[in-house]
Amino acid sequence: QEQLVESGGGLVQAGGSLRLSCVAQFRTFDWYAMAWFRQAPGEGREFVAAIDGRGDWTVYADSVKGRSTISRDNDKRTVYLQMNALKSEDTAIYYCAAAVTPGAAPSRAEVQYNTWGQGTRVTVSG
Repeated sequence: QEQLVESGGGLVQAGGSLRLSCVAQFRTFDWYAMAWFRQAPGEGREFVAAIDGRGDWTVYADSVKGRSTISRDNDKRTVYLQMNALKSEDTAIYYCAAAVTPGAAPSRAEVQYNTWGQGTRVTVSG
């Protein structure tokens, strides 16, 4: 059974917006920091944004800062990534991830996350 299920990807023109969602299947969702990572074609996976369990503390990659917002709704066990002013270089598969340790601060480091979704593809044209 998948623990994290992403949705919301698709094809969008440059300058457009998308909101990605990730629904968690585990009940202790609010204990864990969550993050979004992405992997462009032919590239390694890179950090995009992270949020602590309460939703009070967020961290962003410089490449998306000011254009993206990570948020969460613990009642719905869902984390979101709102992306605006999309660029062709945002084209990637986007993955959400849950932290290894309950109560941990949001981190940019991939090793701090051990539960991953299957990914949702974002393609930015133009």
